[in-house]
Amino acid sequence: MRKLLVKRISVVFLVLIFLCLGGYLLYNKDRPAPIPLKKKLYEGVTYRRIVHYLPRPMIAHVLIIDTKTPGLQFFVTPPDKDWKIAERPISARTSSQFLQEFGLQIAINADGFQPWWSHTPLDYYPHVGDPVTPNGLAASSGKVYAEAVRPGQLSVEPTLYISRRNQLVFNAAPNKIFNAISGDRMLVLQGQPANDLNDAKLNPRTAIGTNQNGRWLYIVVVDGRQPFYSEGATFADLANLLIDVGAYTAMALDGGGSSTMVMQGQDGTPVILNSPIDLYIPGRERPVANHLGIYLGN
Repeated sequence: MRKLLVKRISVVFLVLIFLCLGGYLLYNKDRPAPIPLKKKLYEGVTYRRIVHYLPRPMIAHVLIIDTKTPGLQFFVTPPDKDWKIAERPISARTSSQFLQEFGLQIAINADGFQPWWSHTPLDYYPHVGDPVTPNGLAASSGKVYAEAVRPGQLSVEPTLYISRRNQLVFNAAPNKIFNAISGDRMLVLQGQPANDLNDAKLNPRTAIGTNQNGRWLYIVVVDGRQPFYSEGATFADLANLLIDVGAYTAMALDGGGSSTMVMQGQDGTPVILNSPIDLYIPGRERPVANHLGIYLGN
């Protein structure tokens, strides 16, 4: 009788284990596996997946890019054809749409934008194609289509300037601007975390940084708002992560539901490298204003 009871308890215990494991696998279906990974994506581009389990689950996706790679070119989302006379210069699109439309190999979301709201799956803005304006200065191939300061704006966002020859400089505008994207705030200055970084709010994050001589570019996207998978990062977490991978200077880009990292698949279709979340739906991409893309001449 006792052996039968022990056997039944063992069976129930095994069933519970399999149910828990099955539920966890189902919950993580179609998301990047929560295991560390390092992989060469293209010549001059390495992808790392960094996984933290404590003090809370966090998954970060890191691209380490050699800007001296032959054939490498940067590309920022261009303005619409009628941008000079339109109220808002650019139509919203997802990072995947941006990558596919312009035949790029890598794409991420860039600056925040207006107008924007996200009340319910039936009440949000923008939809794909809706007109928006980046929050800070934005330029694509010599066209400056959003200014650094607009009426009602209280501060100037930090900006990354990218020259035709792939020189990357933060916050020091050249005489002639070629490509530029702005962000939320500086995260890393001279290899140290910037002052007064928020260390409380957890969110999905996107950030970009360079090493001291500007040759190496670091792009980081942290997944968030997904319990038991990845809860997100604070700005302080993000700064330390960038320093750990080699950044000397770095800024945060738009985060939250905008955070997306995409690469071109073998058949030319976009492959999402992270687990974006928009309208609290895992895997859903948010249409955003501008992006940073990388063309590798493949």
